Amino acid sequence: MAKETVDNLCQKAQQAVAQGKNEQARQYFQQALGLVSDNPDVHYGMATVCFLLNDLPSSAYHFKEVTRLDPQRAGAYINLGAVYNRLEQYDDAIPFLRRGIQLDMNRAEGYYNLGLVYRRKGQLDMAIQAYREAVRVNPRMADAHFNIANIYLENGQYRSAMSHYRQALEIRPNWEKAYRGLKQTEQSMVEHGDHHPDTPPVETPRETRAAALDPNRLVDPEAHGNVLRAVHQCSVEAQERGLTFLTTLEEEVEPAIKELSILLLTASTSPVALESCLVKFEASVNKFLSLQEDLQDRVQKVCESGEQLIQS
Repeated sequence: MAKETVDNLCQKAQQAVAQGKNEQARQYFQQALGLVSDNPDVHYGMATVCFLLNDLPSSAYHFKEVTRLDPQRAGAYINLGAVYNRLEQYDDAIPFLRRGIQLDMNRAEGYYNLGLVYRRKGQLDMAIQAYREAVRVNPRMADAHFNIANIYLENGQYRSAMSHYRQALEIRPNWEKAYRGLKQTEQSMVEHGDHHPDTPPVETPRETRAAALDPNRLVDPEAHGNVLRAVHQCSVEAQERGLTFLTTLEEEVEPAIKELSILLLTASTSPVALESCLVKFEASVNKFLSLQEDLQDRVQKVCESGEQLIQS
């Protein structure tokens, strides 16, 4: 009966997390630990909730308990290293991150957190190596490319920096921080005489051509009628795509994330259930990314039709 009670409390905790009630979830996990103090799954759930509540010392304690009770669980070591990273206890983070990677060499987040540690310790070559391993495992980890680019920029390796900023932007279009880094890199190249005329110019997503507008210019409905109708049509289509985009985010992506987070709170989830959830999550994310690309195309058309109006 005790195990059933523990399972019931953990289920309630997981439901509370899905609803954003993290403090309530912590209370449920605490009750479960009062019944079974040596259960690694309960400690894992408690560690996760404490992390969400930004109670990092408690999170570190419970993740460490997981590594003691279940020494082969790679995720616990990597998460513990990430928590120590947040606590700025870098020397403590390194051995746990390395152990997690040793147990599972396909955990990109392990390499990424190791890169953060080395970067903050000033060991830049090792940081770059760790970030490169992260993108080897997960080629779509834009943050790793971004961090590599930042290091190269600081070291004056402008062409390498530009390459990684561009790779980050291919993964995450319209990322303002990456655009700023790219712009700064190009300016530094010019200042140091390292700019090549064939290098594509950098355009930030928020650059505007407002200065080209004449405030006294009048729009002639007869002369500009076709262009105005095109602008209106593109705007309507962009609005429709935007609403679909938001609806998909709220009704499909967010529920899929919540469902996956619940299953990941404990390791007792069956592989079949986890695989099914991952398939559902991947499908919702792929649909979301497709809608995002479509929305960006529509917004681009609005900009292009607006340019036609300006130039006409």
